[in-house]
Amino acid sequence: MSKTHRGTPWPLGSTITKRGVNFCVAAPTASHLELLIYSDANQANPEQIIELNDQNHSGDYWHIEIEGLGEGCCYGYRVFSDKKNQLNFPYPNKVLLDPCARAISGWKNYKRESAKGLASNANQCLKGVVCERDQFDFGSHPRPMHLWRKSVIYEMHPGGFTSGSESQVSSNNKGTFLGLIEKIPYLLDLGITTIELLPVFAFDPFDAPQGSENYWGYSPVNWFTPHQKYIVGDDPLQARDQVRKFIAACHDEGLEVLLDVVYNHTTEGSQDGPVISWRGFDEALYYYQNTKGEYLDVSGCGNSIAANRPLVRQLILESMRCWAIELGIDGFRFDLGIALSRGEDLTPLINPPLFEEIESDPKLSDLKLISEPWDCGGLYRLADFPSSKINTWNGHFRDDVRKFWKQEKDSVWPIKDRLRGNRDLYKNKTAHLRSINFITAHDGFTLNDLISFNTKHNYANGEQNRDGENHNNSWNNNIEGPSNDIKLISLRKRQQRNLLASLLLSPGTPMLLMGDEVGRSQGGNNNTWCQNNQLGWMIWHPDSCDLELQKFVKKLLIIRRCLPELFSPESLPNEAKSFYSDDPNTFWLDWHGIKLNRPDWGHWSHTISYSINEASKGSAMWIGLNAYSKSMFFELPTPISKWKKLLDTANKSSDELIPPQETFNQKTIEIESKSLIVLLSTQYASKIKL
Repeated sequence: MSKTHRGTPWPLGSTITKRGVNFCVAAPTASHLELLIYSDANQANPEQIIELNDQNHSGDYWHIEIEGLGEGCCYGYRVFSDKKNQLNFPYPNKVLLDPCARAISGWKNYKRESAKGLASNANQCLKGVVCERDQFDFGSHPRPMHLWRKSVIYEMHPGGFTSGSESQVSSNNKGTFLGLIEKIPYLLDLGITTIELLPVFAFDPFDAPQGSENYWGYSPVNWFTPHQKYIVGDDPLQARDQVRKFIAACHDEGLEVLLDVVYNHTTEGSQDGPVISWRGFDEALYYYQNTKGEYLDVSGCGNSIAANRPLVRQLILESMRCWAIELGIDGFRFDLGIALSRGEDLTPLINPPLFEEIESDPKLSDLKLISEPWDCGGLYRLADFPSSKINTWNGHFRDDVRKFWKQEKDSVWPIKDRLRGNRDLYKNKTAHLRSINFITAHDGFTLNDLISFNTKHNYANGEQNRDGENHNNSWNNNIEGPSNDIKLISLRKRQQRNLLASLLLSPGTPMLLMGDEVGRSQGGNNNTWCQNNQLGWMIWHPDSCDLELQKFVKKLLIIRRCLPELFSPESLPNEAKSFYSDDPNTFWLDWHGIKLNRPDWGHWSHTISYSINEASKGSAMWIGLNAYSKSMFFELPTPISKWKKLLDTANKSSDELIPPQETFNQKTIEIESKSLIVLLSTQYASKIKL
């Protein structure tokens, strides 16, 4: 038996000391704990069983230091309690994973079913692994720290981006962090500044219907450990190092990396779910429950984390510091983030303590933070999201842009607000700066499917097409699914360009979905959470990719980058001439329809245009949108200098994005049906370096 010492209640988890390893875990209602030490990950019976009693107890924490142990040591816990009640039933037969473990072993033998009920899971449990806690080398690989107004986010699946056979990634590296390193040049060439990864916390791939695999990862087993499938090799000690290599490579090329993090629920599900970690230490602490012990659920996944209780928010903050300081991550996107603002009985809090502590933590102050402003309990806080530091996914932008190009009624007025910075949604002077604009995301149709399918086709998921969103504001352009009709293909390509241009030429921070730039389809499946196959993977083969669309996206991003004064939410022009000034830095905006200064806000209107004007000089830019079924002639304002057509989505080739024709001074321009045109005065067009 190794020599032991009382240990310390901080840091949480397992920490290497001069004498050995210090272990600490929170278990407020436990009467005593057993710390189980294993010689290797596959061992069913522990090599040592060490009891933690009152002398190893400080407040809500249990701790002990054991001499002679070091990196690679595997361990687990058993928790015992004398307090038997409906809200906190003890599970003494379960071997529990440390909620703060920074490495995990035992995946080869792990069985989700064995974690259910009261029987022992000793032969099929997950174990923590003692590992280093070194800090990321920011001196050698500093954060890029792009301003929000200069950021372009690319949402991707960390495994699916390189899993395809044509990805040209080394075979050993496919589907891993190291594989992502090989694709950094692709992202740089596209014009991306910021990668947003779907969950990389260790998650349970078996948290899915029988015969399916949890692919997206919204079923966390642990908040500190990288998912083992994204690591090359089986050594859990390699995980943190490989994450650091990926982050360092991104930083060296000016790319930020954000994580989609799931703090609102865990893989343990409802009260009938498995006992893997949190639940066994104190389910009444971590999960909201009613007086009958039934789990309250605003996540749609069986449980809701009590994020604003002191011990729980301490764990969340420690997890964020782990990824940000130890591994180098540049920010987080909170899945169902508004759920983290709920208090007891799921009551929404005006000033959630968790968000207050995130905002005040100096170690987290320079991170990019994003949240979904909704949860499955109906809470939706966009303009009044209870944190001034957290930017929000703007679902109104997605819906209103889709509706306009779909030709829905009453869609002109909403899209004008989306195109010009969402000031109607964000009421105060600066709140609109927090908008993350997007057309598509992982949970929904891809861009290609959005204009190819009226309804979802999720039968491959094995749930009789019941899963996934039913209200997509999609339009198949009169034929469901793929077609060989040349006119239809041309129309669909034009619609993709319309949607992308509406996104990337609007003020706010844009987010692109993996593969939308090359026309990736999921066959009409709008919920590929269990599709670890070609349905859910990035496409790479030139014959499958729309390379013209890819060029179009590249050039849109160049335009956005070269003209920040026209597309930044920080410099939105005034929308009334009463604000007009001769100040050379003053811009003002006029709304038009097909007639100058006469926008048609009518019920059935499908056309809108606007000009951005520089002081008294004239118009710097004009954008016209025609979602009508016929081509329309639009009157043009007087430019600062001659007009040049910068963009016409009716052009079939991206090589014609900057058309070869000379500049012009004509008073009208024809916009084809379901098309968008951008004109720039030659003075501003000269700033575009393609």
